[in-house]
Amino acid sequence: MAAEIVTVKNPEILPAGLARAARILLSGGIVAVPTESFYGLAVNVLDDRAIRRLLAAKRIETGHPILLLVSSVEMVNDYVRDIPPVAHRLIERFWPGGLTLVMEAGPSISALLTAGTGKIGMRLSSHPIATGLAQAVGLAVTGTSANITGSKPCVSADEVQEVLGNQLDLILDGGTTEGGKGSTIVDLAGDPPRLLREGMISREELSELLPGI
Repeated sequence: MAAEIVTVKNPEILPAGLARAARILLSGGIVAVPTESFYGLAVNVLDDRAIRRLLAAKRIETGHPILLLVSSVEMVNDYVRDIPPVAHRLIERFWPGGLTLVMEAGPSISALLTAGTGKIGMRLSSHPIATGLAQAVGLAVTGTSANITGSKPCVSADEVQEVLGNQLDLILDGGTTEGGKGSTIVDLAGDPPRLLREGMISREELSELLPGI
């Protein structure tokens, strides 16, 4: 069965679309949402059943961590043990934007999301629909790319429908996303910080705040 598609390209209808998506997430559903680069798949991060649905939809094997999208810097505190000082500097410089910061997961975070590492990636997106969804739910949501693991991520609602439609409850159609690179991922849980993936934020840009990375 195909997922419902709700067009939210017009700012005037965005609040109603976000409210509908939030209700679906809070009842255990999966929603596809546009981000700066690709469409992502959002579920309630406190709902293990929904997380398992997400992993099954993407055909993710155990051992693959899932990043979270938040609606504010303050929300990060709800999901990590502490925010290291270097994180504050990176947040001030690169958030909202394409930088995922990996920190020690707090007690509310499921091992399904951390893949047993005890660490969780957090990002404040610069895309108003992605951030608006987390705000509408009042919780962090997952931000993993909309694709079958190992295949290219989707950049439009139609692509999401074709690849994953029968696994999802709702697709928020915000138009075609830019594609390109995904978020840059930096692990701050150890010392020194480690660059796990170079993406939208370059190593050179990071090195201004993280010499030697």
